Amino acid sequence: MLRSLGTVLAVRLRRWIPDPFVFAIALTILTGLAAWGGTEARAVTVLDAWYRGFWLLLEFGMQIVLVLATGYAVALSPLAARGIDRIAARIHRPSRVYLAVLLIGPVLTLVSWGWVVVTAVLARELAARVRGIDYAYLTACVFLSSWSWVCGLSSSIPLLLNTEGNFLVEAGLLPGTIGVEHTLGSTLNFAYLGLFALFIPWVTMALRPRTADAVPLETLRAEPENALTVREAAESSLLPGRALSDVLGHSSWLTGTMVLAGLAYLVRHLALRGLDLDLNLMIFAFLLVGMALHRTPLRYVEAMRRACSNVSGILFQYPFYAGIMGIMMYTGLGAAIAGWIATRAAPESLPVLAQLVGAAVNFAIPSAGGEWAVVGPPLLEAVNTMTVPGTAEHLALVSRVAMAVAYGETSTNLLQPFFLLVILPVMGAGVRLQARDVMGYLAPPFLVFYVVTAVLVTWG
Repeated sequence: MLRSLGTVLAVRLRRWIPDPFVFAIALTILTGLAAWGGTEARAVTVLDAWYRGFWLLLEFGMQIVLVLATGYAVALSPLAARGIDRIAARIHRPSRVYLAVLLIGPVLTLVSWGWVVVTAVLARELAARVRGIDYAYLTACVFLSSWSWVCGLSSSIPLLLNTEGNFLVEAGLLPGTIGVEHTLGSTLNFAYLGLFALFIPWVTMALRPRTADAVPLETLRAEPENALTVREAAESSLLPGRALSDVLGHSSWLTGTMVLAGLAYLVRHLALRGLDLDLNLMIFAFLLVGMALHRTPLRYVEAMRRACSNVSGILFQYPFYAGIMGIMMYTGLGAAIAGWIATRAAPESLPVLAQLVGAAVNFAIPSAGGEWAVVGPPLLEAVNTMTVPGTAEHLALVSRVAMAVAYGETSTNLLQPFFLLVILPVMGAGVRLQARDVMGYLAPPFLVFYVVTAVLVTWG
């Protein structure tokens, strides 16, 4: 039954799910109208807020592009190709490929959500080697495999609560920082990890298409693969004789010097600060690994050229979502939504309502940290009226509410086609694959996500 449901939804929702950019435009208009009609903001104020917000996520958007490009460049190296070949030699059935992705992905994204690009690269290469794989469904598996990031080292809201002098402490909404042992290290978070480690693979595998109905990677190719390897392409422009430009461009010692300098910094950073990981550090590490594996500057240039060939969606769409974020922040719409819900809550119901806030506002603000900046203050004001700040009861409720927002935000990632742009630059390179082809496989897992999470944050 579930298998039939997955196939039906995958076909039917293609007619209803718009392109991510169309979705962004429609959501911008709806958010603007809601701010104009639901707050005291005038139309010109909404326009100003939209433009002011348009540039808020430039740094974050560039980080996303570099995570994808540098990670994909690593996968284009000969060493990575040999490693993937060895894995593929041990996996001969589509079901095992799907399951491998669903099990490996969560482990990687516990370290950082950006490591979903590694899962995407592995899945793409396995799809080229194993017969009978439905490529759209495999793409859904890759996306679903990133669910664990909210429990791990890159979870934005818990890390912000543990940051000295964060805006909530400065505003007097918190008496001090909240250590990650109360959020990421809580019983609630471990219960979330355990339950979803069981539920997500089971539900997702139950939705997989029959092998006979599978649409493989080769069928979807819109352009032929590069006939030349990265090395061959880099060396195809060599001039006759021994030109200085060629000597430098194909010099391994230049690349090696940069790699050693970067490695020295990484070792020093880890020695002084431990596993204090962030997006910049991860991009830096990917960059160094890619340069080391490709050995020469021009081979790495060719690898990055191929890796960057399909990131246009992120480059021009992130500013539109930042504009929506600006409307939510600068007109007070986001705070009004959170405040309206919070004033109607009791201590027992506030966490599940915070989950609802996180899930709803996530459509408009594609950043957990940015969303918390908008909805966190009114939710914490509600907590402060229900409990005495500084007490164990207050600490427990703040931690639970914060994680509930994070979990809610993660759940509606499955309904927001924009977030698929994080993996489509890898999975969709040279392939006729759109977000709408994948979304049908994400709706049933969303229901599991949301319902199980609601039970956990209420009684877990």
